[in-house]
Amino acid sequence: MGYNSKSIKTKEVQLNQLAQQVKTLDTSPLYQVRMENNYKPVFGEGNPDATIMFIGEAPGAQEAETGRPFVGRAGKHLDSLLHSIDLQRDDVYITNIVKDRPPDNRNPHVTEIEIYSPFLREQIVIIQPKIIATLGRFAMEFIFKLFQLPLYGKKIGEIHGTALHAFSELGETTIVPLYHPAAVFYNRNLEAVLKRDFEILKKLS
Repeated sequence: MGYNSKSIKTKEVQLNQLAQQVKTLDTSPLYQVRMENNYKPVFGEGNPDATIMFIGEAPGAQEAETGRPFVGRAGKHLDSLLHSIDLQRDDVYITNIVKDRPPDNRNPHVTEIEIYSPFLREQIVIIQPKIIATLGRFAMEFIFKLFQLPLYGKKIGEIHGTALHAFSELGETTIVPLYHPAAVFYNRNLEAVLKRDFEILKKLS
């Protein structure tokens, strides 16, 4: 996918408008958490015309403090994995399903996902990534369901690193489920697995 300056500018405008809607989303129960803790919404960042879009679950504390996705320990590992396939953060687009931090890093509630998921859907429509790489089980299950993939319900250990063609009203893309970069902190054996899976992203892109 070649980058087109006019295309990028148009997408930037659309994404900025969408980000502004998230910023003022006071109907979300997480908006109050944001205000009480002086957090920032974490909309997403990267190349609006990116070939690869990474999707995680929700921002953590460091992400909510900076307003940027994947900037903590797991984010540094993600940067390293990108570097291993000759990519930088500016080459890809990184976001989460939920755009505000749930308290105590708990999993987002169903109602919270319902509130934020339309913004993720619109991000996918605007960016039209060739590849969607999900980070972790939660994001994998959500995207599988969103694209109505028949593998919904499979365990990440069974299908990580598998390239799955998907087509829906959101567009045509290849979905590659990956372990979350933080998983290696609990299981060092997954470090080699993640590196191999990232090589698959390189081949696809």
